[in-house]
Amino acid sequence: MNIQDRQYDQFFDEAALRVDLAAAIRLACRADWHEGVANHFSAAVSPDGRRFLVNPRWMHWSRVKASDLVLCDADDASTMDRPDAPDPSAWSIHSAIHQLLPQARVALHIHPPYATALAGLKDPTIKPIDQVTARFFNRLAYDLSFGGIATEAAEGKRIAAAIGNHAAVMMGNHGVTTLGGTVAEAFDALYHLERAARTMVLAHSTGQELSVMPDALAEETAAEWETYKDAEFAHFAEMKRILDMEAPDYKD
Repeated sequence: MNIQDRQYDQFFDEAALRVDLAAAIRLACRADWHEGVANHFSAAVSPDGRRFLVNPRWMHWSRVKASDLVLCDADDASTMDRPDAPDPSAWSIHSAIHQLLPQARVALHIHPPYATALAGLKDPTIKPIDQVTARFFNRLAYDLSFGGIATEAAEGKRIAAAIGNHAAVMMGNHGVTTLGGTVAEAFDALYHLERAARTMVLAHSTGQELSVMPDALAEETAAEWETYKDAEFAHFAEMKRILDMEAPDYKD
């Protein structure tokens, strides 16, 4: 099965999306990327992208199962009146993303340690100083207009506008969000974005001048990453196999 077939199948298979999104949530918890019972991952289940799954309000990520995920409609203004309403910031950010960004079949928003530390700097730019940081050269949006905890519709729309046609965003004073056609792609991007941020923080900590690649080399390296799409699916499949052995209840 090729990449396009996998994407097509997942667009219309809610059960499979539930399993993959629950796996991503558990894996993020194991990596210590989450923050308490906050942060939120979502995945669209309808062709237009407006009906989406999101993790339940204030359930610890180590316990989330596929059946716990909440199905929402981005166009349903009464969502927050439901007894199973998602976290207010989850609704604000993810309803706007799924309404406004067609590339956002999956949106993973989180506050991982290194990316969040980098987001707290005056200049949070991920510069191409190795092959992982170069993956994001000219491919990362920067939102430096933090407006507080995103509980209002206007803040969610502002964040979506800042993302534009990018597949990942560094959110100043906040965290990061990665987007993808599948959970596997968005998860792999999140993994490498946090790795890139870690490299930047460690390099900055030496106090020495960064050895930044020339633009042409950085672009060539970033383009090479795009030829390894199958590796993104293999990475996520391998991580799910670990969960299958150690915590298989995520699929319940």
